[in-house]
Amino acid sequence: MVEESDLPKLTYLDMVIKESLRLHPVAPFLLPRESTEDITINGYFIPKKSRILVNIWSIGRDHKVWSNNAEEFFPERFKDSNIDARGHDFQLIPFGSGRRRCPGMQLGLTTMRLIIAQLVHCFDWKLPDGMLPNELDMTAKIGLTLPRANHLLANPTYRLVS
Repeated sequence: MVEESDLPKLTYLDMVIKESLRLHPVAPFLLPRESTEDITINGYFIPKKSRILVNIWSIGRDHKVWSNNAEEFFPERFKDSNIDARGHDFQLIPFGSGRRRCPGMQLGLTTMRLIIAQLVHCFDWKLPDGMLPNELDMTAKIGLTLPRANHLLANPTYRLVS
């Protein structure tokens, strides 16, 4: 079985999770912020007390940051990259950044990595009725969070010998 101590060795799993969070963040916007002073950024004047919304959905699909294949699921883009999902790199901030980032980030990342590793290790997965991966509907419902518009159906087969 996969143990928490195995997680640092699962580099491809980390790439898949980063790519998943880049394309499909839990929420399209970070929690609103308020500017504490008048400031001009890239020629835009932002008055003191302005409400600021950071669109992480859009940042994750920015062709200037992620190249021409920004809309594609391509985990290898994180190979030999120092970009992490912990808020140090502003092109990937699914949990926010700085003092106001999500307090449950570490627990969430560790739990997600361990659960996905266990599911991949213990089961063989097939799409129903001969469906091909490119036929999956990855459309999201728009709202405070970004759930899938249609549920993902997959057939697991336990593959470990008892």
